[in-house]
Amino acid sequence: MQAVESPQMVESVSAGPVPVRKSRADLRVRYAETDQMGKAHHMQYLSWFELGRIELLRANGISYAELERAGVQFRVTRAEIEYRQSVGYDEEVQIWTEIGVLGSCAVTFSHEARRAVDDGLLARGLTVVACTDRDGTVRSIPGDVVRSLVG
Repeated sequence: MQAVESPQMVESVSAGPVPVRKSRADLRVRYAETDQMGKAHHMQYLSWFELGRIELLRANGISYAELERAGVQFRVTRAEIEYRQSVGYDEEVQIWTEIGVLGSCAVTFSHEARRAVDDGLLARGLTVVACTDRDGTVRSIPGDVVRSLVG
């Protein structure tokens, strides 16, 4: 199995002009992400889900950094996680992220964290992000972002 040096986008379910609705990001559990029992701390999943969201946007040609420079922010307004199994230090994890509901001002993403070696479900959840300006005022998702996500 190939070692993964850092979190990175490694697979998308669709490619080309069709929007990527589901993507996979691979990571390896770092020592700093573990608790006293040597297992990934439950709070890490929120960070891993963020990685999944950012990489899914990137797979659709959307740079979160460029959006922020333009004054567009996506703020998490809701997060849910259902934990199923633990994962330990140095194990490889796949974060699957899919676009759920795309509203005028918010996007719901669904996530699954899976152990790479056996596809075991570690956790599943969802995050809802609202589109805001720099001051936190809710605004419509820019049209070019919507077009990139839905075609």
